Amino acid sequence: MADRLRWGILGTGNIARQFSAGVAASRRGALAAVASRQQASADAFAKAFQIPVALGDYAALLARADVDAVYVSLPNSLHHAWTIAALKAGKHVLCEKPFAVTPAEADEMFDVASSAGRVVMEAFMYRCHPQTLAVQQAIADGQIGDVRQVRTSFCYRTTKVAGNVRFDPTLAGGALMDVGCYALSFSRLLLGEPTAGSAAGTVHPTGVDDLCTGWLAFAGGAVASFTVGTGVQANNTAYVCGTEGYIEIPVPWKPPVEGGQYVLAYATPPKQDAPPGGGAAPVPPPRQTVQLPPAGDLYGIEADDFAGHVLDGTPVRVTRADTMGNTVWLERFRKQIGLAY
Repeated sequence: MADRLRWGILGTGNIARQFSAGVAASRRGALAAVASRQQASADAFAKAFQIPVALGDYAALLARADVDAVYVSLPNSLHHAWTIAALKAGKHVLCEKPFAVTPAEADEMFDVASSAGRVVMEAFMYRCHPQTLAVQQAIADGQIGDVRQVRTSFCYRTTKVAGNVRFDPTLAGGALMDVGCYALSFSRLLLGEPTAGSAAGTVHPTGVDDLCTGWLAFAGGAVASFTVGTGVQANNTAYVCGTEGYIEIPVPWKPPVEGGQYVLAYATPPKQDAPPGGGAAPVPPPRQTVQLPPAGDLYGIEADDFAGHVLDGTPVRVTRADTMGNTVWLERFRKQIGLAY
């Protein structure tokens, strides 16, 4: 079996650039071809990343025998059609988040993958990173007790609206679809499937949401809250709060090449919780920063992780059920704030 996955890149935008740089730095990936609607864009992209084949047509890339897997980095509304086209062409697919616009689209994409005998996965790169895995392990080891609350934010302010796909409702843009999917994914990763939830947001004059705050409730009583936006700034930090302490992740969504870190924090117990006879109940140090070893390029890690699914048959990092759950809640929240894609 081949030890490297040969990648075809659909699209030449910013996320395609980040992923291609990651593949170039990966252990088990090679860049085979890139396609754009504009030949000139494909040519410039290919030159920048030393890709041997540049095409001005997406279908032409899917027809190539030297492409094993396709990275779909197109606008949200195009994920469904081009993922299915790639799967039917015999390619494995790593599709950028959000995977699909509606649950019906997502279901069809997975059904086609199953029929074609190919791997398809939603590209949540942070899920593959050692920082996320280390946080999961710390929770599993009981370092903060029972998780009762998750709080996340993912916001940025952009003034470049004209021509920006994130502000185009015909392309299924908006803050929820662009960055809200991360907050939902992280909360559900740690707490399971929500039993209830609600959101409120504002709609930009272009017709997409540019700010959204929401909450989710889970079986057993845990809750999650989030704020996401494209016109506001925030600390973009994740907190996982347990009965014995909490974890703070300063950079949860795009962990650094250096390896990342998280903080284990413990509060001083209330005086009424002091042991009999007086004195203070023993507590760990109030804050411990856990530094992780260098891990490499975030998107390179994702590419290698996906290669393991395809070449070695390891379980996918983001399952069908996981993606379907995210897609369902994204649609529910959009409807609650008055959007219908």
